[in-house]
Formats: sequence, structure tokens, C-alpha cells
Amino acid sequence: YIPMFGIIISFKDLSPFEGVRGIFTSEWVGLKHFIRFWNSYYFWNVMRNTLLISGYNLLFGFPASIILALLLNEVRHVVFKRIVQTVSYLPHFISTVGVAGLAMMILSTDGGLINAIIVHFGGEPIHFLGSPEHFRSVLVISHVWQSIGWGSILYLAAIAGVDPTLYEAAKIDGANRFQQMRHVTFIGMIPVMIVLFVLTLSHFMETGFQKIILLYNPMTYETADVLNTYIYRRGILSADFSFATAVGLFQSVIGFVLVVSANRVVKKFSDTSLW
Repeated sequence: YIPMFGIIISFKDLSPFEGVRGIFTSEWVGLKHFIRFWNSYYFWNVMRNTLLISGYNLLFGFPASIILALLLNEVRHVVFKRIVQTVSYLPHFISTVGVAGLAMMILSTDGGLINAIIVHFGGEPIHFLGSPEHFRSVLVISHVWQSIGWGSILYLAAIAGVDPTLYEAAKIDGANRFQQMRHVTFIGMIPVMIVLFVLTLSHFMETGFQKIILLYNPMTYETADVLNTYIYRRGILSADFSFATAVGLFQSVIGFVLVVSANRVVKKFSDTSLW
């Protein structure tokens, strides 16, 4: 908790030339930097982009791991199952820089695989990383590709803990494979799904800063600029530490509220919660 003392910077007018001493000696300005951000031209744009990109990642990324785990559980050929698991896990171990580099090569207008396919079928090359309308799709697809296999591990562990006698009872009652998956396997995954969903909400406002900072450019600021990239530009590049700290605190408070609210909701409707 000691580093959190630095949050006080957001309520002061800190000069980068004052150093650490400025945390104690700089002028107290209250909510000045928060109001500056809320009245800023960029506020609604970065908030909209943050919510949309995070929402798409949650909408497509969260169920993808669940679906993959359910499908892998139904595979009976052990060798094929292990190969699929290994291939799906590998992207998680590729660094964000590596993923960004792969995206640049695959989506390049000069020899990129995707554009080569488009041109082959008579289309015109698309500058995906320089096009605001395509940038979010690139981020979401790369996020799903990188996280789907690793995310499925926890769900496979949850499936392994399902009581086998439940499957036997379902078979006796005449349930087919799909019905067993729906009414036994899926139900057994729900406690883990709830915990992971609440934990995912804690990072909802972070929106994959590293990948965005590596892939975006001034042409895509309209749809790619999020809270984290805005904080980076204002706090690091412009040395406006107090303002950037205020925006970061605002971001953290929203994340905290989301986690507490989600935990209360799931605790009210189920027996599973974080606390």
C-alpha cells in the first residue's frame, strides 16, 4: 500500500523539476485536474474507445475460452486433443511485441497475407492499421487469439472436477452428448466462470495498453486512443504528472466500483463470489 501514497499527486500541482520533494511541497489544488479531464476535448473520445474495446474483448474473448474448453472436453482422440491444446496455448507465451509484429506483417499492404488474399479475389488492399474503422477489430481478434487457449485451462480444470456420477445419471435419463454438455458440464463450470468474470471486470478499464501503444498511430487516434494511452502521452511524454495521476485514479476508481458491484450482484443470485 505504500506506493499508493503517490495518489496524492493527483490533488496537487506537481512540477517535474521538484522531484520527490514536490509530493510534499507542491501546491494543493483539490479536484482541479479531474475537472480538467472531465471538461477536456478528449474525455468522451477516450472513454468511448475504452468502453467499446474493453466491451468487445469481454463479449468475444470471455465466451471463446468457455466454448473451446467445452469442445476440447468432447474430443475423445487423445493425440488430436493434445495437439489442439498445445496450439491454442502457444499464443499466450508470445510477447505483446511479438503479437504486434505478427499483426503488422500479416496485415501489411505490401505482401501481407490478408491483403494478398483480398487482392487474389479481386479486391483492393486495405490499410488495416491505418484505418480507424478496422483498428478495433484487429485488437479484438488478436486478443481472442492470444487468450483463448490459456483461458480455457481453468475451465478444463473445472470440468475435471465435475462428479462423473452426474454424467452416468444423465445417460440413464436418456441425455445425449449435447444435453450432457449443456446440463452437466456447463453447469459445473459456472462457479469458475463467475469468479473469472468478476476478476476480468477489475481490468475492464485497462484495455491492453501495450498492444495499442505498439499498433496505433495518429491516423487511428479517433477509435484507438484509450485511457491508458492518453495517460501515457500526458504523463510521460508531456510530463504532466499530476494530470495523468488524476486520470489514472479516475480509471482505478471505476474498476473498483465495477468489481464491487459485480461481486454484490453474483453474491445475491448465486453461492459463488470473490468475498
